Amino acid sequence: EVRLVESGGGSVEAGGSLTLSCLLGGSADGDVRMGWYRQVQMNECEWVASIRSDGNTYYAPSVKDRFIISQDNAQNTVSLQMGSLKPDDTPVYFCALDTQIRRLTQCRSKIVRQWGQGTLVSVCS
Repeated sequence: EVRLVESGGGSVEAGGSLTLSCLLGGSADGDVRMGWYRQVQMNECEWVASIRSDGNTYYAPSVKDRFIISQDNAQNTVSLQMGSLKPDDTPVYFCALDTQIRRLTQCRSKIVRQWGQGTLVSVCS
């Protein structure tokens, strides 16, 4: 069984930076991706970025060149470094484990293999 725990959410001014972390409890099998989603409206989540165990990374166009996803296998964590933050980069970010990239899905949908509980990010002008 796998459990995901996010941390690092908070408030930041527009143009600033913030780094989120996701701790993976347990181990995952198969060709899986660790990644991040964010809430765009009630019960709807947008895919943000993913990383495979081989280190390949993938980004949504809205965050490309601003966000960096990385993993620390020794600590069993995945991080999302967010830069040049905009007010639109809000509000809730979810860590997720899945087998594919889903551009838009229901938040915490069961078609995604595992979700974290979410962490709040606020960006103000």
